[in-house]
Amino acid sequence: MVVREKFEEELRKLQSSLIELGNFSSEALTQSLEALENKDIELALKIIDDDDKANMMEEEIDDAAILLIAKQAPVAVDLRRIIVAIKIANEIERIADFAVNIAKSTIRIGSEPLVKPIEHIRQMHKLTLEMLNLSLEAFAEEDLGKAKKVAEMDDEVDALYGQTIVDLLKLNQTNPAQMAQITQLSFICRFLERAADHTTNIAENVFYLVKGKRYDLNN
Repeated sequence: MVVREKFEEELRKLQSSLIELGNFSSEALTQSLEALENKDIELALKIIDDDDKANMMEEEIDDAAILLIAKQAPVAVDLRRIIVAIKIANEIERIADFAVNIAKSTIRIGSEPLVKPIEHIRQMHKLTLEMLNLSLEAFAEEDLGKAKKVAEMDDEVDALYGQTIVDLLKLNQTNPAQMAQITQLSFICRFLERAADHTTNIAENVFYLVKGKRYDLNN
């Protein structure tokens, strides 16, 4: 196999590993809401225990990327692909961390009834999950249209976050005995909002990959 073909094969493996990590984080995020809604402590504990896998997968991607740079000394767009893979792997791993944080808040809430319906949290979660999956598609396909859509969806998450926090603060005034749970629900909102921000960062890296220029999609 000639050098170029070998390089492209290893680059494809790197990208496949990145998509695998993305799918892992997507599943962790999916399970985090399931654990909250069902008060499933066992599932929450599983999400926490599985976090080591995400860390290991990110480390393997970093190691493979560094080895690829050292062995092949890529230039221009090839080097950019590898750098973007490293950056996106870090963003995805952080999203998995937020799924773990949601699981921890779920454990702290425990079996007590929720003080209010969590419809806005469900909406935030749905949007964030859609953004993550769309950002991975944008990366795999180098599709700037999908990357731009991710940034637009982030505005919806931000709006839901603001409204939900206001609602929880008002609820805290009338239900001070439930402050501990209200605080955890506020944390969960924040974790989802931050996870959405990291998916926007993935979209920004897709723009950098295709255009070779940094774009701030959060503004």
